[in-house]
Amino acid sequence: MTTPKSSAITRRTLLRSFAAASLSAAPVYANAAGFLRGSGDIRRLRMYSGRTGESIDTIYWVEGEYIKEALKEVTYFMRDWRNSKLKSIDARTVDIMAAAHALMDVDEPYMLLSGYRSPETNNMLRSRSSGVAKNSLHMQGQAADLRLKSRSVSQMASAAKNCSAGGVGAYGGSNFVHMDCGPVRTWRG
Repeated sequence: MTTPKSSAITRRTLLRSFAAASLSAAPVYANAAGFLRGSGDIRRLRMYSGRTGESIDTIYWVEGEYIKEALKEVTYFMRDWRNSKLKSIDARTVDIMAAAHALMDVDEPYMLLSGYRSPETNNMLRSRSSGVAKNSLHMQGQAADLRLKSRSVSQMASAAKNCSAGGVGAYGGSNFVHMDCGPVRTWRG
């Protein structure tokens, strides 16, 4: 009797394979609150940056667990593009972005306008605009400014508000939506 050869399949490889295979069978969520509580098997984030030319398409949650390597990729992608400084991106913000994206039922990736901002970048932007907060959650790795070509600012803001899980700023004049994992609040810019 022969015994099967052991393979070098890691848990991560297995989870990614499972996630990739089940992605097309993932449930459509009626609201983000259930999604954020972990009712889904996988969570995926897709974005591109016009500033750096980079894109990311990653499954960062599988079967109730965050994939640390995927969150590190998100952190690098959302770095301060002006000086390449990094700060870990809060997984709660990633969850809000992914949940809002799922609610909009769109295939288009987000365009990331701003993720993490170093204090230097935040101060520079504050000197140019009254709309930049002195203690911005961007400096904590807890916020993102996003745009979609296929959805209006009001559609994006509505989806983010339905998450009931952080701040949502609708900037119609600049065509983007701010999403963060701070206190639940809304505003227009």
